[in-house]
Amino acid sequence: MTRGETLSERLADEIVDIIRTENLAPGDQLASSRDLARRFEVTTPTVREALRRLEATGAVEFRHGSGTYVGPGVDRRLLANPHRPGTSPQAVLELVEARLVLEPSIAAEAAHTRDAAGLRQLEDSVTNALHPPRGDLRPAIHFHVALAATTGNALLRETVEALLSVRVREQIEIRHRYDDRERDHAEHVRILEAVRAGDAGLARDLTEEHLHSIRAAVRP
Repeated sequence: MTRGETLSERLADEIVDIIRTENLAPGDQLASSRDLARRFEVTTPTVREALRRLEATGAVEFRHGSGTYVGPGVDRRLLANPHRPGTSPQAVLELVEARLVLEPSIAAEAAHTRDAAGLRQLEDSVTNALHPPRGDLRPAIHFHVALAATTGNALLRETVEALLSVRVREQIEIRHRYDDRERDHAEHVRILEAVRAGDAGLARDLTEEHLHSIRAAVRP
């Protein structure tokens, strides 16, 4: 244990090491708190404190009556602050404008590279827009994360995924307020087609237009 590091912090690191060593993926179940306590020779409450730390970053998630599972943020390098203030119209607009800076260029690179695995994810996620938001439920594969994955650059994918996760409340608000699902779907289809065709300029322009229409919908 390093100076200033608490036992629960060390345990959190060791639990992440278990996830990586055992090649666990998001959605896989972890050992129970009692089993982890026996493994590390600590008390169960100490393990639970470590797991709560990991939950705050999205590395694990608790499912009531079921157990603890690997979370979608286990490999995330940009972390959400669980104590940050609630969302606001200005924060929602800032998220869209940040995406406008990043995503058109990412779309162009996706059309240039057309990574096969990313393209499959993009095709699988293109119908997400047709499904109405339900509470805080998010799609399993976000279209714009898959678009970044199609660049073949893992850091670009992680950057978009982290941005949407760090500002998850603002992203949920965008999804509720930009509620023309048929239009959203049609715009995603056109972006997908441009990427498939390898037309970087068109992919950039369509993504920019798409985000401009979202900005118009959420502008205070």
